[in-house]
Amino acid sequence: MSLSEQLSAEQLQAIDRAHIWHPYASATAAPPVYPVVSAEGVRLKLADGRELIDGISSWWSVLHGYNHPVLNQAARDQLEKMSHVMFGGITHPPAVKLAKLLVDITPTPLTRVFFSDSGSVSVEVAIKMAIQYWYSVGKKEKTRLLTLKSGYHGDTFGAMAVCDPVTGMHHLFSGVLPKHLFADAPKTAFDEPYDDADINSLKQLIEQHHHQLAAVILEPIVQGTGGMNFYSPEYLKQVRQLCDQHDVLLICDEIATGFGRTGKLFACEHANIAPDILCLGKTLTGGYLSLAATLCTEKIAIGISEGEAGVFMHGPTFMANPMATAVSLASVELLLSQPWQDNISRIEQQLRQGLAPAAKLAQVADVRVLGSIGVIEMKSAVDMARIQQQLVAEGIWVRPFGKLVYTIPPYIIDNRDLQILTKGLVKVVESC
Repeated sequence: MSLSEQLSAEQLQAIDRAHIWHPYASATAAPPVYPVVSAEGVRLKLADGRELIDGISSWWSVLHGYNHPVLNQAARDQLEKMSHVMFGGITHPPAVKLAKLLVDITPTPLTRVFFSDSGSVSVEVAIKMAIQYWYSVGKKEKTRLLTLKSGYHGDTFGAMAVCDPVTGMHHLFSGVLPKHLFADAPKTAFDEPYDDADINSLKQLIEQHHHQLAAVILEPIVQGTGGMNFYSPEYLKQVRQLCDQHDVLLICDEIATGFGRTGKLFACEHANIAPDILCLGKTLTGGYLSLAATLCTEKIAIGISEGEAGVFMHGPTFMANPMATAVSLASVELLLSQPWQDNISRIEQQLRQGLAPAAKLAQVADVRVLGSIGVIEMKSAVDMARIQQQLVAEGIWVRPFGKLVYTIPPYIIDNRDLQILTKGLVKVVESC
């Protein structure tokens, strides 16, 4: 079957159903899938001719919308030169330029960039960096991690081990995952007066176990898939202080929050703190290709390099792929060339206005918005298959989970499409 062969929507669905296993789906009782044949701007075109407004940016990744001319050109230009080359003993201009740009725009102490294939792998890299650092400087006992309940960091084994053991979707593997420590998630909302009691759980754990702890790992300000919680910047400041006080590294997972999602370029900037290790992914390439980055301080890089191994023990085959790094460079430069803060403020205002009616519904527990992230939290878990069909009928594409119906649209979405998106979300939630 050639790529040029045209298949109907029914044929695509039938072959998909027979042979493809989708993420977080059953292989035998999977809900319907919707064949997409093209995408432009914020719209997905289905094989049956319908169009959907993408309200979830293909899982947080499509920053500038689909088929963007600047990113298309960057991909074409790089393709004419080389699509891939190994990164062991070799470098190339897109990776060099992207690394320099990331160092320039992230918090000051971060000076070294390690590229990998996906967000989950960037978390694995961060964990390995922290553990290998302490091993290299003679503190081999510091191998455990401290993280937050309601957190989510990815689907590979190291990442799964620091996801919430109940809400993080990975409890089936609890018997074989490394045992780490989980502090209570902060309860003070982003814009509420801070409650000092929020830090008590983490403070107690770090005081008791700091001699074993390699790092605290958390999602700054916004806990994503684990609950879509927006918490106080003051909490993050106190975590940074405790890590410094007890000689524990701080890893900030900004895979979901990086590049402007929360109204700051990076969410840790809300607290004016810098991590020792920073994870980036998702929007890094504007959704074009899979790429992630883990940044660390010079202290960590030197500590590892002067240790027993003499090198950092990780090396993905497709590390710093030229196509991915070229498009990433173009995507980040495109973002920075625009008044992106004003744009995020516009989206935030529209989301607040458009989702507000849902707060009056009896079945809704909370409505919250931060930057370009809008969340309707239900009192009970939604029927995923049913609500997905209703959303598609409204001409919108979002992917609810558990009790959460949320939207994170591409930055190029205009007010008209935002209105259609929020109106559709509220209408569907009202029928639940």
